[in-house]
Amino acid sequence: MKLFKYLFLLILMGKTSASPIFAQQKNSESLYFPPKSGKEWAKLSPMDLGWNQEALSKLYPYLQEKNTKAFIILKDGKMVVEKYFGDFSESSPWYWASAGKTLTAFLIGIAQQEGLLNINQASSTYLGTGFTSLPPEKEKLITIWHQLTMTSGLGGRQGAENCTLPACLVFKADAGSRWFYFTPAYTLLDKVIESASGVSFDSYFKSRIQDKTGISGLWRTTKDNYHVFFSNARSMARFGLLLLNKGTWNGTKVLADTNYFKQQVSSSQNLNPSYGYLTWLNGKQGFILPGTKRLQKGELVANAPADMFAALGKNDQKIYVIPSKNMVVIRMGESAGNPFNAAQRFDNELWAHLNKVFGW
Repeated sequence: MKLFKYLFLLILMGKTSASPIFAQQKNSESLYFPPKSGKEWAKLSPMDLGWNQEALSKLYPYLQEKNTKAFIILKDGKMVVEKYFGDFSESSPWYWASAGKTLTAFLIGIAQQEGLLNINQASSTYLGTGFTSLPPEKEKLITIWHQLTMTSGLGGRQGAENCTLPACLVFKADAGSRWFYFTPAYTLLDKVIESASGVSFDSYFKSRIQDKTGISGLWRTTKDNYHVFFSNARSMARFGLLLLNKGTWNGTKVLADTNYFKQQVSSSQNLNPSYGYLTWLNGKQGFILPGTKRLQKGELVANAPADMFAALGKNDQKIYVIPSKNMVVIRMGESAGNPFNAAQRFDNELWAHLNKVFGW
C-alpha cells in the first residue's frame, strides 16, 4: 500500500519517466510532415532552439568551401536550415549517387511486405539462372539478402568492374563469407523488383513511395548501367523524414513491416557492423569503407551521434538521420575534397562544426 502511494505521488509530481515505447510514440506523433504538393514547409528558428548563431554563421562559408550546393537541417520535421550555394536553388535537381541505394533497399522491403518476393530466396529466382559467370552451385548461394548487405561474393572482371552482364560478374568468395562494396550486385536489385512486381522499377517506385510522400525526381540510367536517382534537396529531406519516422508518412504506412525496417538500420552481418541493408550505421565498433577490405576499428563518424544512420553517395551526397534528436541533415554537392573511400574524414569535420552549432 505504501509503495502504491509513493508511485502515485511520483506521478503527480511529474518525476516518473515515460517508457521507451511511449517516448518513441510521442516522438513520432510530434513530427511535422509537409504537404505532398506545393512549397509549404513549416519552419523553426535556430535561435528559438538555442543554437549557437556564431557557429552557424561560420558553418555556411565552410560548406561553400567544400563545394556544397544544398544543405538542409530538419528538427521534428520542420525546416530549421535551408541553404543553397551558387546558382543552385530549391528546385535544382542533383544526383543522389549511392545514397539512392538506401531508397532501393526500402523499396525491396515494400515488395517483400506485399508478398512479391522474399529476401532469403536465391536471386536467380528473379534474375534467372546464369545471371553471373559462376558455376550453378555457387550462383544458387546468392540471395537478395546478400545483395542488400554487400556480401554476394561477386566481383568485377578486370577492366569491366561496373558491368552487370553475366560475363562480367565473377566469383570472388562464397556468398556471405566476405563484405565487399560492389555496386553491380546492388544494381541488379532493380531487375529483381521488376521481375517480382511485373511492372517497371520506376513505376513501382512512383506508386509505392513517390505518390505517398511527395518525393519528386526520377531515375536515370548512366553509361555504366546504374540506375541513379535525381531530385531536389527537399525531396532528399522528405526521404530522410520518412526514415526518421520508421517508414510512415504522416500516418500512412509506406513500409509497414517494422521488422524489415529495423533490420535495414541495424548491423546486417558481422563482417562490416556499420552496414545494414544498403544503409550506413554509426556507433559500431568497426567499419569497412568502399574500395577497401580491412575492418577499421572505431565508429564510422566519431563526431556524430552514435544512433545516427545514413544514406551516403559518391562526392559526398548525405542523408543523415538522428532518431535521438528527431533530426535529419541533408548535404548535396560536388566532392568535398576527399575520395569516397575516405569520406568519413569530411563527415567528421562537418559534424565537428554541427556539434558547435547545436551546442552538443
